[in-house]
Amino acid sequence: MAERLQKLIAQAGLASRREAETWIVKGKVLLNGHLAKLGDRADLAIDQVQIDGKTLTTAQEKVTILLNKPRGYVSTLKDPEGRRLVTDLVADIPQRLFPVGRLDYNTEGLLLLTNDGELAQQVSHPSHQVEKTYLVKVRGLLSAKMVKRLEQGLILEDGKTAAAKVEKIRTTGSSCWFELTIHEGRNRQVRRMCEALGLTVVRLKRIRLDFLDLRDVATGRYRHLMSSEIEKLRKDK
Repeated sequence: MAERLQKLIAQAGLASRREAETWIVKGKVLLNGHLAKLGDRADLAIDQVQIDGKTLTTAQEKVTILLNKPRGYVSTLKDPEGRRLVTDLVADIPQRLFPVGRLDYNTEGLLLLTNDGELAQQVSHPSHQVEKTYLVKVRGLLSAKMVKRLEQGLILEDGKTAAAKVEKIRTTGSSCWFELTIHEGRNRQVRRMCEALGLTVVRLKRIRLDFLDLRDVATGRYRHLMSSEIEKLRKDK
């Protein structure tokens, strides 16, 4: 049965549907020797699909893991600066995994890696509004007025943020710890929200994604998601 190319690529565990669409637009995908275009369909039993010269085969075993990312790693599959990759931490897994969303170089904590493009799309697409909770340490004090601004949304250079939740505020000297929950996924969003309040982020760690947390997963280690957890992630969307 013929399926859209981006769906086939996602099912093969190479990328999310959105990234697969980008590959098609950039001319990385050939269908039966010709440049593919968005909307093309293929049946791998009779059609040849190539990505950067490599032939697409049927789907491999689906694997999804929860990694406790340390600082000092990038959440990409390659880095022009030669920095360490999060995939280096899961090199013992035979399947080719990719990160679901990103945590920047100096941010630590919960990051999913998978070869299930459909699941990645469900978790990362903004329309699904998956909650992400961060433990934030800032230099400076978080006032009641600042909390209200976070909860009502801040104006950033790429538009107003959605309402956030602020909990468990704790002051230590000239610094402050708090938990911040958002459901957007803009680039460096938490850091930019704090900067908009005149606060400097000293430490940033994602501690929850939807119902998942870092319980029993040490920094730099990972665990496989159980089938019941994967099913719940799908149902919650």
